[in-house]
Order: sequence, then C-alpha cells, then structure tokens
Amino acid sequence: MSQSIRERRAESLGRSIRIKQSKGKALSKRKIRANDKHRKQVAQISHRNGAVVNKGFDVFAKDLKVGTVQKRTSFMFSIVALLLVGLGIRVAMLQTVWASEYRDASVSQRTRVQTLRAERGSILDRNGQELALPIPTRTVFADPRSVTDPIGVANAVGSILQITDEAKLELSIKLRDQSSSFVYVARQADQRLADVIIALGLKGVSSYRESGRALTSSGLRGLIGRTDIDGLGISGLELQYQELLAGEDGRIAREVNASGKSMAAGSSDVVEAIPGGRLITTINRTIQFQVDSILTQQVQFVEARSGSAIVMDTKTGEIYAMSNIRRNTDGSYTSDSGNFAAVEAYEPGSVAKVFSIAAAINEGKAVPSTIFTVPYEEIYDKGTDWEYKVSDGYVHPTQDMTVRKIIVDSSNNGTVLISRLLNSKTNHDYLQSFGFGTKTPVNYPAESRGVLKPAEKWQGTEKITFAYGYGYTATGLQLVSAVNTIANRGVYIAPKLVKATVDAKGVVTDAPQSQTHEVVSEATAKVMTEMMTDVVCHGTGGLAQLSGMSVAGKTGTAYKLQKNGKYTAEDGTNSYFASFVGFLPAGNPRMTVLVSIDEPDPTAKDRFGGLAAAPVFARIGQALVNELDIRPPQGDLGCVGPRPADLGASH
Repeated sequence: MSQSIRERRAESLGRSIRIKQSKGKALSKRKIRANDKHRKQVAQISHRNGAVVNKGFDVFAKDLKVGTVQKRTSFMFSIVALLLVGLGIRVAMLQTVWASEYRDASVSQRTRVQTLRAERGSILDRNGQELALPIPTRTVFADPRSVTDPIGVANAVGSILQITDEAKLELSIKLRDQSSSFVYVARQADQRLADVIIALGLKGVSSYRESGRALTSSGLRGLIGRTDIDGLGISGLELQYQELLAGEDGRIAREVNASGKSMAAGSSDVVEAIPGGRLITTINRTIQFQVDSILTQQVQFVEARSGSAIVMDTKTGEIYAMSNIRRNTDGSYTSDSGNFAAVEAYEPGSVAKVFSIAAAINEGKAVPSTIFTVPYEEIYDKGTDWEYKVSDGYVHPTQDMTVRKIIVDSSNNGTVLISRLLNSKTNHDYLQSFGFGTKTPVNYPAESRGVLKPAEKWQGTEKITFAYGYGYTATGLQLVSAVNTIANRGVYIAPKLVKATVDAKGVVTDAPQSQTHEVVSEATAKVMTEMMTDVVCHGTGGLAQLSGMSVAGKTGTAYKLQKNGKYTAEDGTNSYFASFVGFLPAGNPRMTVLVSIDEPDPTAKDRFGGLAAAPVFARIGQALVNELDIRPPQGDLGCVGPRPADLGASH
C-alpha cells in the first residue's frame, strides 16, 4: 500500500517536472523568436537609414563620369552663389533702403524728445506796465514705455493732485498704453506741487517748465481775451496778435537708458525756444483799473445785467480804458463775458439825436434858435400801413421849442421834425460818415459792424425813428467815436487800441496814426458842443456835472427788443439800455467817455440814462482829471447859474 503511494507520488512528481521543462522550452522559444524579430527590425531601420544616406551620396557619387561631375559641381556652386547673392541683397537693403526705418526705430527706442515751450510775449499798457504776462509753471508728464507700475503711479499722483477715482483709472489706462511715449499727468501745475510729485521718484515720470498766463487785473479779461492750455490765443487781443505773442517752440532730444535716465555718453540735440514779441496798447492801466471799479459798483447798484465804459483820447482816438462787466448765472459780476463794447450792437436811443441835429445844422437847415411846434404825441404816416405813434419821454402840451430846448430836454418829436428838414439819403449819409454801419479800424476779433440799412431800403417807421436812435444799431466803440467827432471839431478820428509792437529781436514798430475825415464843420461842432453843455448843466444830463469844469454830453434811454420781436414783452414789461456819452473839458476837449448800462432794474427810476449812466461819467471824469492833470480853459467855472428862461421850466 505504501509502495503504491510512493509510486504514485513519484509518477506525479515526474509529470510536474516534465510539464515545467516543457513550459521552459516553450518560453525559451518565444524569447528567441522575439529577439530574432527585434534584430530584424533594427536591421531594417539601419538599412533604411543607410539607404537614405547612401542615396544622398548616390546623387553625386553614382555614374561618376567627367561631364556628369562638372554639371553637378556647377549646380552646387549655383545654389551657393544664389544664397550669397540673396544675403548680399538683404545686407544692402538694410544699409540703404531700409536703413532709415531701422535707424528711426533705434533712435525712437533710446531717444526722448522734449518740446521747449516758447514764452508768450507780454501785453503792456501805454506806459510799459504789464497787462498780461507769462508766469512760470511746471508740467508733469510720463512716458508709458518707461512706467513699470501704471496703477501705482496713477494712485500716487492722484492722491497728490486730489483727483477722483475715475480720473485715476483713466490715467492708469493711458499709462498702460505702450504705443504712446507721452502722457500729461499735471498740466501747468504750481511749482511746489510739481516738486512733490517728482520727489516720489516714480519711474517714467518727469516734468518740464511751461509758461502760464496771468492778468494784472481781473477787469482786463474782457479786453485782453484768453489763451488756451497750450498758450494759443482764443479771444480778444490774445487772438488778434497771436502770431506776434506766440514765439517759436524749441526742442531737446536726449538719449536715455532702459530706466529712462539720460545716458552720460549719449548725444543730445537742443534747439532753443524763441520768446514771443510784446504788444504795447493804448490802455492806461491805472485808469483802466479805476474805470473797472466805478462801473462794477454802479452795475451792481442798479441791479443791471451788464455795463461797459470806454475812455478815448479826443485828439488821437487812443483808447485809455475799455471796461466790460456782466452778471453771471450765480449772481456775481465779472469781466469774463468778453469785450461786448466792441462785439455787441444795440439801438443807441437818444444819444443819436446829436447826429440828427448836427446834420440839419451842418446843412444850414436849422440853428439853435430855430423854433418847431412840438406835440407830446404825434401819429406819423396816418392812414397807411406804416402808421406809427411817437411820444416824448415826458408829458407836455403842444408847444414851441427851439432846437436848443429840443436837445436839452431830449424831445423825440422835436428831433423827428428837425430830421425831416433833410431827405432820407442825406440823413443816412451823415450817419455813415459818423462811422455807423462799418467796423472800426480796430478790427477787434468778432467786432460787430452794427446795422445801418441803405436809405433806399428804409420803410415806414425807419424813416422816422432813426432820428432818435431806433432802426439802426451800433457798438459802444462806434458810438463813442461818433460823439468824439463833435469833440474833435467835426473831424471823425478812428479809435485806436494798439500803440506799437515789439518783435522777438526788440524791433519796435509804431502803429499807424488813426484815419480821419471831416463829418461836420468846426462851426457846427462848436454849436453842438454848446448845446450839449446845456444838456449837462440844464437838462437830462445833470448828474454828469464836474465841479469847476464844463462837460458836454448826451443821455440816452432805449427800449430793448424782446423775444417776441416787440419792445414790450408778453407780460407787459420792458427792458432798457441806458447810456451817456460826453467829453471834457467842454471848451477844450481832452477825453471822450461812453457809459452804457444794460437792463437796469426796469421798475426803478435809475433805468434812465441820466440816472443810471451819467453819474458814472462824472466819477470817471473826476478820475481822469486827477490822473491826467486835466485843467479847464481859462474862465471855465463849470455849470453856474439857473436854467435859462428860453428853455422854459425843467421837467
């Protein structure tokens, strides 16, 4: 039993050994087959690689006949030659045609160009005192190509400048724009503020000196005008004489390193700026300042919309002061609205009676003692489409009036009767000769020519109302020049605002003398002066009187057209334009002065020219007497004695 068990175990063990041996032989055969396959693959790859290499050599190596070798060599040299020629052409293009482009790119990369702003020239008064002058400022800028932290720079600078978060964001966006090489950070900043920014040492941020603009008096703004942020004149004298005042900008080009700092061994190119020339005006700064102050006080007192005043040398036409004051939307009064004494035209009102009466006297149709029967009201062109009623400014019965009384008491109907002694064409020609309807030679920017229609186009009321200042318009500059004709013995002299110019080289060029022409005779001018003196002493211009000196002038109160095209608004209210134009001393005129008050309180008595404007003339006149040492002619004591009997009772 045990033997059988042992035999079976031995037989089983034998079978196991035989199985393992059989498996081992099978595994060995698989390994052998795998190795053989791998060797064949390697051999094939090596064969293919060798074939490729051999094929490259074969192109040149097989069939090595004499002719074939020469062709192949020529072909090989041709290819090399073409490559060399292409390379040479490219090098030549880089050094010639494309040279400037690459050179510019190189220069742009390492060069920074900075504009040297020319200092704008000063505007001076007649005595060389500054009216407008350049002031030093600093402009802070950045080069985005050199700025490494746009957001940090924007926040740092913004905190100093106290700008909004939106402005900081906008600045940071600009600083991230690598295509730009220049961004303004703070334009024309105060020197101390700029120093604080630069002291931060922000990479890519720098500054340069730039000229700002300042006036010696805020009241000069209307006359002098403005410059923009770049120093270019945009209004007033700043615009009119831009070419003279501007100068020529310079430039500085410097090489910088990667951090934006100047290279010690780098080259630099500097073109110095040429400062602008100077403008010498006819203005007297001291008188201008006083006129500004006097006018502002009166405009505020009568609660007017605006006011203007002009002081003119009677003999030369030179303007000593030209003041403009206007109420802003916030109720304050400034000179920021411009020189409307030259650019805005209005109906002159009763001041125009001077020209109508002077024309009739000069034509020999009337004298101061000529009598007219004058009603309080009169309907002209009755029964026609042009029917129009004219009333005097004060109620009176129909009465006989002399020419003298008509102008002293400012009768509308009386003046119409005088003007009808001449035809429309003659009256028109006199107005034109007095300077209406055309711009003055001052040629101030945006200056108005006013409106004066040809006589043949006058219709209906236009043939009547011109006599007392309606139906045509004039600027303050035209009006003061027209009245000055009477002061200058009947000779019109054009107003003059510039005395001389001085160019960058210091060459002084005097402005030409004012143009002149005779309008009325000296005798007519003398008669008109006497009657205008009576206006001040005994008539509507009493508040224009000066102590110890006679002055001559004429008041004016004109209705203003309303939005509805009429002189009365829809609510029944009216607006007024009050004025006074006169000259002093009456016996030997030195200065002619216009005062205009636009829209004084319509409910107050001060809305009339004799109350709103005449007192301003008196105060300005006294300032002129003091500043220019004006003395009256011998025997002139000013207004003395009561109103003459032939003038009747005052109204």
